[in-house]
Amino acid sequence: MKKIMMISMAVLLFISCKNKPTKNAVLEEQTEMDLSMTEASNNEEWIVLFDGTSFDSFKEYLKEGVSEHWKIEDRAMVFYPPKERKPKEAFNLITKDSYTDFVLSLEWKISEGGNSGIFWGVKEDEQLSEAYETGPEIQVLDNEKHPDAKAGKTHQAGALYDMVAPLKDATKPAGQWNTCLITINHKTNQGIVVLNGEEIVTFAVNDPEWGAMVANSKFATWTDFGKYPTGKIGLQDHGDAVAFRNIKIKEL
Repeated sequence: MKKIMMISMAVLLFISCKNKPTKNAVLEEQTEMDLSMTEASNNEEWIVLFDGTSFDSFKEYLKEGVSEHWKIEDRAMVFYPPKERKPKEAFNLITKDSYTDFVLSLEWKISEGGNSGIFWGVKEDEQLSEAYETGPEIQVLDNEKHPDAKAGKTHQAGALYDMVAPLKDATKPAGQWNTCLITINHKTNQGIVVLNGEEIVTFAVNDPEWGAMVANSKFATWTDFGKYPTGKIGLQDHGDAVAFRNIKIKEL
């Protein structure tokens, strides 16, 4: 009987040891869990501004809502310029909230020969008819067919418009999606543009460097331009069809 009991205990011990995870397996499981938790934490830092279903985070500049010229199609916001406009009529989108230091992530797609832009630091003011009167712009452009691309590199896609040219043309052809990351950080005095995975523009965002750049640009005499570290994010109506999607922001 003792012999049978000893054999049974040995079998149970063997089964228990066989089913018990190895040290490496436990470490691998913990690593996967840690990575999953880190990814979830990183995702929580991002604020989704446009998830492809509504304009809840946006409005048109100096207006209450979003006009029929902006539509949601295939989880993207698409601008269809009107055939006729009233004098000085524009349909620029701006965020309802204001931001100071952030990373903005989005995708844009421009029409053939098209022009648009991404603003930050926009101050909504009845005395200022356009978002670009205050907000600096990262250019959105068809570099192949829009004449602005021939006017100088500071007017090409990805440029800090009329101030800092991109190091290279990292755009995809008109009609294709481009991924853009824009960092504005007054704490570190850094502006960075990454287009399709390539860092193409860097610039200072604080004075005296910022003021010097503005003074050497077409905005030199614009009283309110680039003066507001905290402001709205804007998407430009430049009279051409353009689309944006997957828009999110991380405050720094």
